[in-house]
Parts: sequence; structure tokens; C-alpha cells
Amino acid sequence: MSAADVVGFVKLLREYGIEPCLDGGWGVDALLGRQTRLHVDLDIAVEHKDVPVIRDLLEARGYHDVPRDDTRDCNFVMGDDEGRLIDFHSYTFDESGKLTFGLDYPPDSLTGSGSIDSFPVRCITPEWMVKFHSGYDLDDGDYHDVRLLCEAFGIPLPDEYGRFIDVNK
Repeated sequence: MSAADVVGFVKLLREYGIEPCLDGGWGVDALLGRQTRLHVDLDIAVEHKDVPVIRDLLEARGYHDVPRDDTRDCNFVMGDDEGRLIDFHSYTFDESGKLTFGLDYPPDSLTGSGSIDSFPVRCITPEWMVKFHSGYDLDDGDYHDVRLLCEAFGIPLPDEYGRFIDVNK
């Protein structure tokens, strides 16, 4: 996914009153205000009520479901024949902000802001982005993203990333 693809997708959704929240690698780069690496896909968090409209919009543009082992109603991938992939993470909150369906995004995690090629976007906050990059089998890409976020936003590097520091010195 290129920066132009991301901006075009966000603009498309905004035309329909949908404001996606960038997660994953593009979310990191949005927070940093610059692209720091190549991205295979775009991870987004959206309200589950918007999923049918988004699916219709993308299917009309040649996107289709890309089955994975973890595919479910609130977590799925759509891709096109040009290799663009969008990884959807949907959620529903009740009036009090309690999660009633989908991926467990704390409401305050969805309040970050950043930019892709100077285009303003909503994204996961830096603190939550670092927290979400933990508790699983970490790789060099995770270390790259988290190290940059921690440096840029004065967040302590989580202990589980210590093994990368020795390797990358």
C-alpha cells in the first residue's frame, strides 16, 4: 500500500461520512508524519456499523475478501488484483463507551492524529500504539515501529523489546 493509496482510501470513506482510524504500520507513520518503511497493507479501525458501506465501496472498486485463519466479522482483510490489502478491525461501543462488539479498542486509543503525505488522518494514539505492539511474537518490524514511537513521543521502550537492543547495536 502506497501513501497515495492510503490517502485515496481515507478520502473515499470521508465522502460517505466515515472516519477511519489508522492502526498498524501506517498508523505509526501517520503519528510520525513521515513514511519510515514499506507497508504490505493498511490496518484500520472502524465502527462496525460502517462495515457494510465500506464493503460495498471497495467491492465496486475490485476488492474482495482475502481469507485468513483469524477472519471473523470484526477482523477481516480485503484486497484487490493490484496487491493492495486493507485489514479491517471493527468495534461497537454503547452509549457509555463500553465495548459491545468487536476488537477491544479502548475509546481513548482512537483519538490520535497524524498525517500521510501532509494529509491529516485519525490514528491510534502513540501510547496505545506502543501498548498494542506487545504481548505477541515480536519481530524487527515491531521493534522498528515501537523504537521510533518511543523516541518521538518520550515513551519508555517496553522491556520485551530489550532483546532487539543488543542485536541492533
